[in-house]
Amino acid sequence: MLVTRFAILGALLLSSFGTRAQGVVTLRVLSLPAAKLIAETALAECAARGFHTAVAVVDRYGQLLVLLRDEQATPATIDMARGKAYTALVFRSSTLEFQKATASDPARAAQRDVPGILALGGGVPITVGGEIIGGVASSGSNQTTDDECARAGLAKAAELLK
Repeated sequence: MLVTRFAILGALLLSSFGTRAQGVVTLRVLSLPAAKLIAETALAECAARGFHTAVAVVDRYGQLLVLLRDEQATPATIDMARGKAYTALVFRSSTLEFQKATASDPARAAQRDVPGILALGGGVPITVGGEIIGGVASSGSNQTTDDECARAGLAKAAELLK
């Protein structure tokens, strides 16, 4: 009887620890070819609309993976694209949505002060199967067009992101 109780207790402990403790974690990682395709498409989309922009793609950790800048884009577009891509990743939403949410909610307004965060439209998270694996952003046009260009990059890479 005592042995049976210990066996049941041991099985319960193992099953609860088995779901939590893992020796290996499998993650989806944005590939460089996919990131390049996203960035190139976003840059081309904005250029086709007459804008000189920069596009940044960050990985799931917020590290810059790809940065492209039109020859005539202003220097500030580089840092702004990087900040928007990072913001989309960290706050798990488009930067247009983040901008609206932090402007209308005083409790969230301080999130804009976090280093590296930029509350301007143009950044979009890169999502695969409900998991955010990066962020893409355009900077150098207007906020709505930057958002549309970033989304065009994602749409072009949709097959690679399955």
